[in-house]
Amino acid sequence: MKMSKAKDKSGSRIQNNMASIDDLGDDLMQNILSRSPALSFASAACVSRSWSSVCHRVLSVPKLRSAVSFNPTLENAVNEVMDKVLHEPIRPHFVMVSIGPYVCLQAAFQLIEGKFGSGIPIIVNVCEGVIGKDVLTDQFVEFQWEITEEEDGSAELLESKGGISLTIGFLPGLKVHIIPLLFKIKGPQGILIDDFVMDIREATSTVSSPASPAGIILFSDRETDINPVLQTLEYAFSKDTFIVGDGGCQFLYRSDSGNTITNRPNSGCAAVALVFARDADKPLDIGETKFHVRLSTGVSPIGPTYRAASVKCRKSSTWLTASRETVRGHLDGQAILEEIYDELGNRIQYPAFYIGVTKRRKCSVGMESVRRMQFLEFHEVRGGDEEYLIVNSVGIKTGDSFRFYISDSGAALSSCTKVSNNLGHLKLDRDCGNNHMSDVDHCDKSNVFGGIIFTCCGRGDSFFGLPGIDSSPFLKNFPGVAFGGTYCAGEICRGDLNLYEQDNEEGDLVHCGQHVYSAAYLVMSYSPPPPQH
Repeated sequence: MKMSKAKDKSGSRIQNNMASIDDLGDDLMQNILSRSPALSFASAACVSRSWSSVCHRVLSVPKLRSAVSFNPTLENAVNEVMDKVLHEPIRPHFVMVSIGPYVCLQAAFQLIEGKFGSGIPIIVNVCEGVIGKDVLTDQFVEFQWEITEEEDGSAELLESKGGISLTIGFLPGLKVHIIPLLFKIKGPQGILIDDFVMDIREATSTVSSPASPAGIILFSDRETDINPVLQTLEYAFSKDTFIVGDGGCQFLYRSDSGNTITNRPNSGCAAVALVFARDADKPLDIGETKFHVRLSTGVSPIGPTYRAASVKCRKSSTWLTASRETVRGHLDGQAILEEIYDELGNRIQYPAFYIGVTKRRKCSVGMESVRRMQFLEFHEVRGGDEEYLIVNSVGIKTGDSFRFYISDSGAALSSCTKVSNNLGHLKLDRDCGNNHMSDVDHCDKSNVFGGIIFTCCGRGDSFFGLPGIDSSPFLKNFPGVAFGGTYCAGEICRGDLNLYEQDNEEGDLVHCGQHVYSAAYLVMSYSPPPPQH
């Protein structure tokens, strides 16, 4: 009997405690839960229906969280960034992790995968550097790992400092899927681009109509020529679909179905897409997440327009001669480079040289109608001799026109300033939305809540001669807003020739998906739903 009474008293105390907590009222409970760490918040949401309802109100708007750790011990670095991004309520809809070239990709992936539920899409990639807020100093940093090539062709890491960047996002009203780009298993070597597009359409159409996603963040390895993929995506999806990413990295991913895949040799995966699809059945109390993409270019055109004459492909390079107006006959590599050097003079010391080739190609998916489209592709110049101009990569055809482009820090700085000024309009919208003015109907009450940067590894402090340039558009316009980024070996950003302040001579739109010496900014904002009457 005594034990029974003790139990009754204990149970009574628990019920009284629960009742006293519920008596606090929803507003006070919401205030308390909104300050809870993510794990405690997730547990609280399971306590009762009333608590779950309060938790839903806390997480009714999108969130992005990002952190960087330079702890040399991988496990400690992972714990530090996890503690930082999960210090307040959030339910991750996707996870992106970037690590240094010396870190074991498999080990990093396993640590991250063990921290998140099986249904959360995860991508871990090896990058050239990271951008974000340091967990120790709480300051934004831009950091690149320095790697030099030895005489025997091997690479040596000059900087042994650790580094990991973690970005997680909660985007109510959107569904996030991971779609792989697979290699052909049988027949001639190649990648299944049409299947990739159809898989993205299928994943999108299950929750949204039409079948064009809101956006795609794409990661591919250096061995894959991502340009044909980008061209097909340009053909297949609405111009409102943003596409950004890293076109030259090693990666591991876990899909929302729980499968884990790598892009290592013989794995069958050439690239992976993080696909954002709008949910047509989202609740009425959920507003709209908007995506804004801006590009800071970092190259300048120089010299006349040439046209490819004789073209030969040798492994991963192209050898060509060219013609141009006012000059009879074909120009060899040496003659072409002499013209460019003469025009360059002493303006820029030791620039990187590229040719921007305008390619007219036929595009389609499956049995769909073929459409002729034009694309700008960059090929790095490797040199020239008395016979040929030699450039990296293949895909150039006789008759394709091209111009030379050089890396230009002055142009990059000017372009970065232009991006910053452009993003300032979003800042004004944000300020307007927070201003208690009577004429708010003329305001777009959007609120910028996060962003991601993909910038070329050729940029940074040494390129600009100043620190923090690539981060400045975010820091200037959105102080206190979470963002992260990576340095890439092939930044991806859906755009066109107008980004380079040039017009196509034929007047047609020229698309460009992969850039050089550029920085792509993905900015996320939120507009609340209209008032319910």
